Amino acid sequence: MFLAKNFIGGILNIVSNVDPAQFIPSDPPPPRRPLNFLAEAQENDEEKQFRRIFKQLAGDDMEVSPSELMNILNKIVSKHGGLKTDGFSIESCRSMVAVMDSDSTGKLGFHEFKYLWNNIKRWQGIYISHDADCSGVISSDELPQAFKAAGFPLNDQLFKLIIRRYSDENGNMDFDNFVGCLVRLDAMCRAFKTLDKDNNGTINLDIKEWLQLTMYS
Repeated sequence: MFLAKNFIGGILNIVSNVDPAQFIPSDPPPPRRPLNFLAEAQENDEEKQFRRIFKQLAGDDMEVSPSELMNILNKIVSKHGGLKTDGFSIESCRSMVAVMDSDSTGKLGFHEFKYLWNNIKRWQGIYISHDADCSGVISSDELPQAFKAAGFPLNDQLFKLIIRRYSDENGNMDFDNFVGCLVRLDAMCRAFKTLDKDNNGTINLDIKEWLQLTMYS
């Protein structure tokens, strides 16, 4: 218990120096619409094309599971030689589905998937533009500016914590870990801002709320 308190206390000390107002998470995905909602009639040509692609990827149930997401992402990154990656694992895809799953179905509907897809495309551009030496990975020297460009300026302590969790022993972060980290960071910041009703940089959670927030992510 003593060790657990020291560990949690250390984590809280690291994040207590972070100003949440500096973080700019993406807007939350729109709520899932009823099945009988005539969405396609409201969509522009680009959205209709994306929906057709989504139907092909998602299958008959029109939802993307973690295993389907893993297959989709790995097929895409395999076509980009400039992105070094070990491949998206099923565990990282479960985590991505969990933090994007606004209605707790365990899968991504059209709008949830589109939201994730657009974020990944944006983060891919940031990843490539900040890979200054064209090594295919983001080094520890390149990471702070890459995260800042994504809307998350990190203090030194939080940066070191993320390096230990998502980078290799040389401090390099490949593409799948970069995306996995940003998906989690973006979702947790959105959750914090939603719970920070007074916009004063603090929230109060009981144990049930804390577990709900952290365990399904």
